[in-house]
Amino acid sequence: MATISEVRDRGVDVRDIVVVARDLDPYEQPLTRAAIQYGVTPVFWTQLRVTRTEPYALIAALCTLFGAGDVAAATLLEPVAQRWAPLTDTASWPLEQSTIQAALEALPPGHRSIAEWAETIQTHTTDERLTTYCDWLLSHAEREPTPETVGTVLGASIDAYRETSVPARKQADSPALMATETAARATVRVTRLVEQVSHKYDEWLADGTVSRSWDAVQELCELLATQRPGRREHSNAWAIDIMEANDVWALSVPFVIAVGATAAEWPAQIDSVVPTELQEAVLAGAGETDIVAPRTAWGNGRDRDHFADAMRAAERGVIVTRYTQTADGGVVYPSPFLASLEMETVSEQARTQLVSTTPQLPEPIAALLSASTDTVPAPTKTPHE
Repeated sequence: MATISEVRDRGVDVRDIVVVARDLDPYEQPLTRAAIQYGVTPVFWTQLRVTRTEPYALIAALCTLFGAGDVAAATLLEPVAQRWAPLTDTASWPLEQSTIQAALEALPPGHRSIAEWAETIQTHTTDERLTTYCDWLLSHAEREPTPETVGTVLGASIDAYRETSVPARKQADSPALMATETAARATVRVTRLVEQVSHKYDEWLADGTVSRSWDAVQELCELLATQRPGRREHSNAWAIDIMEANDVWALSVPFVIAVGATAAEWPAQIDSVVPTELQEAVLAGAGETDIVAPRTAWGNGRDRDHFADAMRAAERGVIVTRYTQTADGGVVYPSPFLASLEMETVSEQARTQLVSTTPQLPEPIAALLSASTDTVPAPTKTPHE
């Protein structure tokens, strides 16, 4: 991220840089923290885990509440804890967590129906917003929902989340706006999810597959939300793209920064009950092992292809980074794929200078940019996909 910051200061457009990792999962959090530190806005080309997001938690909480009979106060207020808001008069919404906690402490223990809780809230709290919330619950508390009810109740809740909670996230977010980005992406996905659930619920009711209940609706929500799409997702065409290697095969961009080029990651080390020696024998077809079909994971052909794709994606130059030791001090060796490249190594002193309080771009990278400027037309502003 320090390299990206300095390269951008040299006039390289944000669309002309892509960061590539073999596997993004272990890199998303550290790269996010580094991006915030260096004032870079990243966008990760990963599939959003919808069930871990706040908008999904909101519709799940509503399904649980409407599907239950008598509930505890915590279940009653879980939707507002997940930032439920009305569609109108949203100036004072969503509720602060301190307000919700104070209400939970003021309300009596035990389980009650929604109607009983509505009366109890009026006698134990003075916050009119909780009354507004309970009135909305009473008007939508249908134990056997129709597909239209599902679309209206859950759809309106997500619409209100979009209008109130996403802007609230932005106001309290860090400069990189990562929480806002996730909330916005999740809102779009959950909006589509509600549409899919309403349609599928209608089909299943017609087929007699499910009973008319909020439990069935919640089961459908989870089923459809955990179906991972066959493509990667991104949402910000003007941020630094951070991608997995298997997504760059058709990409063409001036500069690629490849991270994690170690022997432990690229190629990946696959755990197997089959000893390494036997794996190698099977792969080579040695002796009687030629009758055994090898597992694809035993070879590094796929990782090699992905590495080659990442290198070919760069039109002007590649910057390859790797770590040299583990957290407990163990030595980490470079990826064997690096042996096929003609590289210039950046010195330790130059790397230290790059991440210091007076950053300076290492000379090999600065020279790479200068050579590109001399031979290639200025980059355009057109985003790639």
